Amino acid sequence: MVPLTLYPRLIEPRIAEAMEDTPVVLLAGPRQAGKTTLVRKTSESGLRYLTLDDELTRLSAREDPVGMIRSLGRAVIDEVQRAPQLLLAIKKSIDEDRRPGRFLLTGSANLMTLPTVADSLAGRMETLLLLPLSQSEIEGCVTNWLDSVFSGGIPSAGAPAHAGDLVERVLRGGFPEAVTRSTARRRTAWARQYLDAMLQRDVRDVADIGKLDQLPRFLNALAQTAGQMCNYTQLSGQVGLDAKTASRYIGVFEQMYLLRRVEVWARNRLNRVVKTPKLQFIDSGLLAGLLNLNAQEIQRNRTRFGALLETFVFGELLKHTTTSEGEYRLMYYRDADQFEVDVVIENASGELVGVEVKAAATVRDSDLRGLKKLASLAGDQFKMGIVLYDGDETMPLGGGIWAAPLSSLWGGLRRSV
Repeated sequence: MVPLTLYPRLIEPRIAEAMEDTPVVLLAGPRQAGKTTLVRKTSESGLRYLTLDDELTRLSAREDPVGMIRSLGRAVIDEVQRAPQLLLAIKKSIDEDRRPGRFLLTGSANLMTLPTVADSLAGRMETLLLLPLSQSEIEGCVTNWLDSVFSGGIPSAGAPAHAGDLVERVLRGGFPEAVTRSTARRRTAWARQYLDAMLQRDVRDVADIGKLDQLPRFLNALAQTAGQMCNYTQLSGQVGLDAKTASRYIGVFEQMYLLRRVEVWARNRLNRVVKTPKLQFIDSGLLAGLLNLNAQEIQRNRTRFGALLETFVFGELLKHTTTSEGEYRLMYYRDADQFEVDVVIENASGELVGVEVKAAATVRDSDLRGLKKLASLAGDQFKMGIVLYDGDETMPLGGGIWAAPLSSLWGGLRRSV
């Protein structure tokens, strides 16, 4: 396995670019996705490094935020969600001195969902999202899959991902610590400890929740419905929660980058808000840990692999949105007649690419029905439909629909040494 330090992050040039013209840059994303590793490299170029995981630093930030910020010229402040009081002090300092690149912050919770943060740093801060390692970063590829397909081309296949190798990739996920662990048992142990620590400690930084014992039960229940349309009110009742509390818990999980609500695509944008969203976990490795899935279980019961593979593909596409040249939204499609498309990607111009995920090595005509329906509804907006499957060949299937290897997600140009 390649040492962690040899995985260059594709978002690194974006951080440097933002620091050149923006006073505050926030690098957000889940804990242990690699944020600290990246910002420490920046602190080596002259910025003072502080982490709010340090008890004394956190005490100073909470008791005298203005004084602490006044003592800093330019600084990296790690895990800023642990003392949100600092953000108003940073605003005051920036208003007095708007030089670019003054503060590089990291946050393991989505701070922009907090009204005080959004108001205080609007126009002063750029937010970049660092998710766990993408397969492109692991394989050393620099091609952005989303930019490629919206330009009309599908990247060439990357390192093979057949059968056992594909299962291994999906079960491993992208968290650096999990990627570098040598056995499935050690990766599972890490995933469980990560989730326990997050639910027992980190949740307190973003929400005032009294009954923390309810969170693991509800998260496990959500894991069973990953990638599906679900009546979350009914689900919450099964674990003893009322609908309001369940919705709040889902919001907390979103803030902590565990999962994401995915809207349904509708031709009329106003119709989207009344449709049922589905939940997708951001990392397939963590989802596998919640579901107690391993390679042996998948071999015994292949049907359990489908939802996990869809989570994996969704996570990879989401990672590509964070480093793409274009702006993209990830949605899904489903109608009353049971036509569905796993992922519908929309660019800023309203053009669409539909993605259907298949764990099989063959593609059948029935696999195209959802994409054909999407194409008919979208009309000129429909750019391409792609069935990602466990094979090697990229082949046209008519009507702007293609079959492409799952490994095209990490294919294309490789980073030059």
